Amino acid sequence: MLSCSIRSLRRLKCCCNKRWSSLILAKGYCFSKPKVVPSFCNTDIKFSRFYVWEQQSSLRQWRRRSLYTVTDTYEAIELALDSVVKIFTVSSSPNYFLPWQNKSQRETMGSGFVIPGKKILTNAHVVADHTFVLVRKHGSPTKYRAEVQAVGHECDLAILVVESPEFWEGMNFLELGDIPFLQEAVAVVGYPQGGDNISVTKGVVSRVEPTQYVHGATQLMAIQIDAAINPGNSGGPAIMGNKVAGVAFQNLSGAENIGYIIPVPVIKHFIAGIEESGKYMGFCSMGLSCQPTENVQLRNHFKMQPHMTGVLVSKINPLSDAYGVLKKDDIILEFDGVPIANDGTVPFRNRERITFDHLVSMKKPNETALVKLLRNGGEHAFTITLQPLQPLVPVHQFDKLPSYYIFAGLVFVPLTQPYLHEYGEDWYNSSPRRLCELALRELPKRAGEQLVILSQVLMDDINAGYERLAELQAVNKANQRARGAIHHMNVSIHHEMFQIHFEEIEEQLGYRFSVTKCHSSYK
Repeated sequence: MLSCSIRSLRRLKCCCNKRWSSLILAKGYCFSKPKVVPSFCNTDIKFSRFYVWEQQSSLRQWRRRSLYTVTDTYEAIELALDSVVKIFTVSSSPNYFLPWQNKSQRETMGSGFVIPGKKILTNAHVVADHTFVLVRKHGSPTKYRAEVQAVGHECDLAILVVESPEFWEGMNFLELGDIPFLQEAVAVVGYPQGGDNISVTKGVVSRVEPTQYVHGATQLMAIQIDAAINPGNSGGPAIMGNKVAGVAFQNLSGAENIGYIIPVPVIKHFIAGIEESGKYMGFCSMGLSCQPTENVQLRNHFKMQPHMTGVLVSKINPLSDAYGVLKKDDIILEFDGVPIANDGTVPFRNRERITFDHLVSMKKPNETALVKLLRNGGEHAFTITLQPLQPLVPVHQFDKLPSYYIFAGLVFVPLTQPYLHEYGEDWYNSSPRRLCELALRELPKRAGEQLVILSQVLMDDINAGYERLAELQAVNKANQRARGAIHHMNVSIHHEMFQIHFEEIEEQLGYRFSVTKCHSSYK
């Protein structure tokens, strides 16, 4: 539930065969995500009975799965050979310092596999900012043109389609299985670096818990395995028995044999949203920042009874439906009938625990949840409608060109984390501090709101004498008119064009402009 350290996040890498993407930090109000427990458990007795039943059921499933033989593993791998494909991507990312042009194109490689419906499932970072995509199946020298049908950058998943009937001859689809138990064996199939042919590595499940997804800057459930996952493995299936247990997507830099796969519940949520609406819908959030209540004095202060457990609400996103229902200093006791522990976790499978916001993330958009809370010593129950929420400062801008507005050589751009990444891999320390604070902690006050900054000045006769504006991000922070290290304005966006009010710009920057004979451009 609490944010990971920057040092830890820097060690996570996406495993496509290219230079790994810059670190993207999630907003402080983002949560990690735990396993859904049925909402019919409305009493402690019912919940206890269900939990004992779930433990026994989990043990039975584990014993049944453990009966798989080596022959079963080989048969599963043979099945995967007719499903796993190699993906060749040509991509070109925008230059956020010069938003009217792109960077040089680059070629990357990854993996994918066929799922029902003649579709190919892979990672979003394999095809991010793509301009051209080809796929090649195992044992074939021919590459086929593929189109990206849907992308979910938060969950790092994408679906490709191939129009050629020849490609689908002899291809088999893989079925999705369940979340594996600890120490269950999985085989990762893909095309990692070091060769051109298909590769199979075997390992066991080490851990199941919410993990930071580097590409999408979100925390969702992930499975840690000790099988080797290297650049090029991204998008390949992790096979358990004769079904898919997950999709390989990242590893931990500086550690040996620590890789991560995207579990089946996240995959099914992504696919179901596309099948129902025709497009990627995202993962729901309550928009809360919560604090554990493990401290005894804290629980006493908020009048929590000895049998009560929960988390303290410290901040609420104004765009969330919870903003009009919950209040700061509320104690959330239950979510859909599932008790929340003082550390923010809920029961998960056999004597495991996982943070409760996974319950939130697995909800479909516009679904409701029953939240039981403690307020001023009294218990209350509210129904909240859940929706995916967008931060004030976008954490990624894949597959689209950035917006900008140029007036008399003054270049205005919306503040985004990709813009900050242009300062280098150590952008958190090298970019203007005020920009980072806004990007990581500021909450939106209304839908569609953006922070617009003056990024640079393109020198010309008409703006001679204003070249110092390009350096205003480094002025003394005591200068309130220049707003320290950043100069931002709330502007309304219509058809991706900035409606800039220059009186406001003049007031905030402390400069006067002559707008006669000035030319502007926007995109």
